[in-house]
Formats: sequence, structure tokens, C-alpha cells
Amino acid sequence: MPSFAELYAHLSTHNQCHLLQWWDHLDQRARDRLVAQLESIDFPLISRLSHEGHEDCSSGRDRAARATPPTQLIAQPKSPEDRDLWQQATARGESLLQDGVVGAILVAGGQGTRLGFDKPKGMFPIGPVSQRSLFQVFCEQLLARGRKAGTVIPYFVMTSDATHDETVAFFEENHFFGLKSRDVYFFRQGKLPAVDDQTGQILLADKGEIALSPDGHGGMVKALRTAGLLDEMRERGIETLYYHQVDNPTAIVCDPAFLGLHEMHQSDMSTKVVNKVSAEEKMGVLVSVDGQTQIIEYSDMPVARTREVEPDGTLRFRAGNTAMHVVRRGYLEELVDQGRDLPYHRAHKPVPYLAPTGERIQPEPTAKNAYKFEQFIFDILPMAATALVVEADRAAEFNPVKNQSGADSPDTSRAAICRLNREALRAMGAKVPDDIQVEISPLLALHELGLVTKIKPDQPIADGTILTP
Repeated sequence: MPSFAELYAHLSTHNQCHLLQWWDHLDQRARDRLVAQLESIDFPLISRLSHEGHEDCSSGRDRAARATPPTQLIAQPKSPEDRDLWQQATARGESLLQDGVVGAILVAGGQGTRLGFDKPKGMFPIGPVSQRSLFQVFCEQLLARGRKAGTVIPYFVMTSDATHDETVAFFEENHFFGLKSRDVYFFRQGKLPAVDDQTGQILLADKGEIALSPDGHGGMVKALRTAGLLDEMRERGIETLYYHQVDNPTAIVCDPAFLGLHEMHQSDMSTKVVNKVSAEEKMGVLVSVDGQTQIIEYSDMPVARTREVEPDGTLRFRAGNTAMHVVRRGYLEELVDQGRDLPYHRAHKPVPYLAPTGERIQPEPTAKNAYKFEQFIFDILPMAATALVVEADRAAEFNPVKNQSGADSPDTSRAAICRLNREALRAMGAKVPDDIQVEISPLLALHELGLVTKIKPDQPIADGTILTP
């Protein structure tokens, strides 16, 4: 371990000596932990990011001013020609799955705090009847998709320090929801320090602890490499990765049509979008800037631009980001090997900290005192040689759980799940009353003959029905 003098000399070159203020109050274990944190920090990077206007901090509003609607967009099928294309894509995607070259990535580093749930969000009980967790919904989809293709689809689950241990334990307690433990890989996203918004100095959370926060879902690329998982993917023959986030239970995990369109267009990265319900909806939008496909966060899009309309009255910037992507594994390796780092986004936030007096300060929610830095996975889109945008069926595929009540809440998401299940049962000939709660396990829904063998013509379906294999 470096000496105090060596640490102090190193920190003094970056104006961060205050991080050692409480050194004499720490026991050896606490000192070791603090030194490990210090050694993990790229101080020149943090110094650059702390200064407003530096090129490492994304200039979203500048890009928004030059944005036009995305050019390379495949819309939902409407004509016979469209439907033929999507059928071809589905067949191509199913072939990729059968070849065993597809893996899935789940971003699950968030807590369920905004839902009033004090555990990892993936543990949230979203099943309208069964109370299945989000994790179970996704794992059963993946398991069923693999069984249908006659292969195994490995699952790469990105956690954070806040969710890692509970997430791993939850999977173990539930026997990985039918998946083999050897096919589920957990890895932690990285962290970056928060800095004082006036001085640029790194904040302390405690006398021997730096105020660190997750580095965003864009940190996934580095985290995969650090965990050795890009090498593992290559060794397993994984060439194509389906990416999704933990809050959308109706995402079609490893959607064959999406995989097929991505492959047919030889895309480095493809992304799904849905039409925004209004100009005010808080969604990032897919755009083209200087010929490059990009996503601009809603907070960076001027109000006037969000309200622009086409001649037919539809929103000009309506392609909302769903956080469902397909990416070529080799492309991620190229980004890392070539040192092509993603831009950093700086967020002004209220961050608890330890004052120089030793007092612990808890800012009010509106008292923003610090900057946090994040990378976003969608920022690899403009770096791609080829990028594709695919429109999803919003009603069927995008029903996220983001808020405790109102729009995008557990109530709206569960209602959507029930609606989709009622529609599936009616398509099989069952008699399904409106507004009843009914749930179909993905293990049954994705089975070739699952519902056909379970449902008879004119079979009545009762409220609270759960259909499983």
C-alpha cells in the first residue's frame, strides 16, 4: 500500500488532498478500503469532466438544434410487402437462435425506490395474478425461446453494488427460474465519484469513503471487458446480443424479427422505438445528426423542437427510445480495443456528503450541490458504421414500470399484460370477458403448441386464471 506521503503527493496534483483529511481517524481496514477507492479513480478524467463545456461532457442541446428525424427506420408492417419483409426477418432471426449465436444482456442495477420497493427492481412482483417477479418473466421468456430454438441463450445480467448480492441470492433461491446457473453471468457496472458543483472537488460520503455512484448503462461495455465476459462470449460463439432493461415486462426478449432485421442490414447496432404519445412525454428520441443515428435525451430537446409536426400532423420527433437494442459482439470488442470511449453526461444532483467539519449533510431534493457522471449505451449508435432503427408495437412491447402510480406504473403495466393475454386467448377461440385478470406463463405462450393444447374452442376463461405448462 502506498504511504500517506505518496498518496498526498498524488492527490495534490489534482487538488483532491481533502480526501485524506480523516486519515488519522481510520483503522487499517478503513484505510485499505479508501486506498482501493482512490486507486480506482481516473483523476485527470474527473478533473476534465468537472469543468463545464469540456468536450467529454455531451452537448445534447447543440445536437438537438441540428437534429432531423431518423432516416434508416423500418416501420411496423402495413402493406403485403412490409409483412413479407418482417416474415423473412423472423425466419432469419429464428435461424440465428437455432445456430446458438445469440446472447442476451439485462441491465438490472437499479433499486425499486421509485416504486416504493426497497429491493432490486428486478425482484418487483409484476405478475397480475401470480406475482411473478420481473426477473422471472424475463428468464422464462429466455428459457422458452431457447427451448423453441433447440439451443441455450446465455444471460448476462449487469448489477450494481446496490443490487448485486440480493440479485444473485434471488436467482439462487429460485433455482435461476429454470435456466442453468452456468448460463447466467452476473457482472457489476463501474462507479464514478460525485464532485462539488462549485469547486470540482470529489465528495466524501464518510471519513473513509468516497461518494461514488454507478457510471450509467453505458459503463456496460467496460464492465463486460473487465469481467472477462467479452472473451467468454467469443468462446461460446456468441455473435449477436439482445439488450434490454429490467423495467419493461412486455419486452420481447430475443425477438426473432428484430434479430433478423439487424442481421439482414448487417448493422453494428439496432434499436427499437415507439411512437411517443405526446410531445411532452419524457422519452429520449431517435434522430439523425449530421448523417449519424443518435438518441437525444428529452431533457436536452428544446420544447419547441419536441412540438414540431409533419404535414400530416404527426410529431416530427416521435421515435421514442425503448432501451431495447441488438448489438454485434465484435463491435463492442472494437470499441474497447480501439479505446473509443463513450461521451460522459453530467447530471446536476443533490448528493449527501461529509462536510469538512465532520457533519453529514443531506441536501433537500431541490438543493442540487454536485455533479454525477454517466455514460449511456445508446451513445455507441453514432459510432457505428451501420445503425438501424426498428419501430415496435407500443401496445404490445412497451409497458414499463417506472413510477409508483399514474402512467408507466405497476397498475398500467399489469393491465397491459392482462390485455395481451386476453387477446392471445381469444385468438385461440376462448371466451374471455373484458377486463378480467388472466396470466399466461411465457413457458406456455412461447411453446409451439402450448396454448393450442391448453385451450379448447369456446372455452370460458375465469377471472384470476393462471395458465402454465
